[in-house]
Amino acid sequence: MTTPAKNRRAVMAELLLLANPTAIRVRSDGTSLDVDFDSIAELRSWLHLAGLDGPDVLVGKEHQGTDSDDRPYRAVSAYPTLYGWKVYAHATDYTDPAPLDSATTDRLAALAVSG
Repeated sequence: MTTPAKNRRAVMAELLLLANPTAIRVRSDGTSLDVDFDSIAELRSWLHLAGLDGPDVLVGKEHQGTDSDDRPYRAVSAYPTLYGWKVYAHATDYTDPAPLDSATTDRLAALAVSG
């Protein structure tokens, strides 16, 4: 879907009103944005709320892998055009539970024992 051009600040404002991206960066070409989301669900929600979830929007195939710490993940990218800006949107979900820190583990163990 093609939308009328808006300035960078207006596009960023709309992104922030519709979603909760973890990062928005203007790419070096000055005509596109990198946008990171905390989860695949948040990326898909933004696409839906912005009206960008139609069949003409390129959404990269969901892929799986492991990061540098061997933590498994799933990742998705989407490449819509929003108000004249090409958007490179990315999201990653880790597929294993994040380990608890030792202080939290100790407090939970004490709570479980106290019963």
